Amino acid sequence: MVISIGFEGSANKLGIGIVEDGNVLSNCRRTFITPPGEGFMPKATAQHHRDNILEVLQEALDKAKIEPKDIDVVCYTKGPGMGAPLVSVAVVARCVAQLWNKPIVGVNHCIGHIEMGRVVTNSDNPTVLYVSGGNTQVISYARNRYRIFGETIDIAVGNCLDRFARVLKLSNDPSPGYNIEQMAKKGKKFFQLPYAVKGMDVSFSGLLSFIEDNAEKLISSGEYSPEDLCFSLQETVFAMLVETTERAMAHCGSQEVLLVGGVACNERLQQMMGEMCAERGAKVYATDERYCIDNGAMIAHAGSLLFTSGKATPWEETTITQRYRTDDVEVTWR
Repeated sequence: MVISIGFEGSANKLGIGIVEDGNVLSNCRRTFITPPGEGFMPKATAQHHRDNILEVLQEALDKAKIEPKDIDVVCYTKGPGMGAPLVSVAVVARCVAQLWNKPIVGVNHCIGHIEMGRVVTNSDNPTVLYVSGGNTQVISYARNRYRIFGETIDIAVGNCLDRFARVLKLSNDPSPGYNIEQMAKKGKKFFQLPYAVKGMDVSFSGLLSFIEDNAEKLISSGEYSPEDLCFSLQETVFAMLVETTERAMAHCGSQEVLLVGGVACNERLQQMMGEMCAERGAKVYATDERYCIDNGAMIAHAGSLLFTSGKATPWEETTITQRYRTDDVEVTWR
């Protein structure tokens, strides 16, 4: 029975979770929220994490009813992510590991999402669509690696949605993507946008530039409402993701799709993916905001898998790597 604590801080969510053999004992989180129309900068985000991390740590221990002596391994997000926030959290994880005299494990953020999704949904060997503010990848497991079958060649889908939310001056509370989703539910009229699927990869930057350049004119003329544009953006980008995911499923002979990452909370994406899977006689799995949004429990769980398979991180390697690829990790626990 391994009890692990996980520290997550790769973007604007600071999370600390405690997990015992796949059972979540606590999963505490703080989100850095900026004013409408603004994104979150690395320096300010790191300061937010530094200001809150000790309080969140104590909260996680209290909720889990765990003392430091009960913890077997300290896990932290090694990457990918924003440099300054990653460092601010990694420093605390390193200090805790030394103070408590515990082994430490650096975890790939993307692997954390995948393994948390697998344990929560009980999916066996799914094709994974990983969609968040910083990442967009279609992934499948083969020969001790999570192989990337397709990905964005420029910006992530979550970043695309967030940046359009800034154009419309939507609130960042609880998240710009969530507020885009609520606006899209009221949209009725579809505006044709560029559809950029390039083999197994997708591109969102040109689509975003097009809708940014045209939004003010379309709204001021009364031809389209902000809700219509949110609806059109979602329908287009999600159709691109469903297409590439289905192609990966066909290649791998997969009958399961697992949606992970912050954008995976979107009900319209889940619905579109569900319709595609129903046509193929396949199943779609997704989690709620507790686990699809960045959190500490996923880092604790993935770290415990690495630890029990003999992959504790040597102290001199407990750094961060902003561009830490999903397929760089040898999967020793499957």
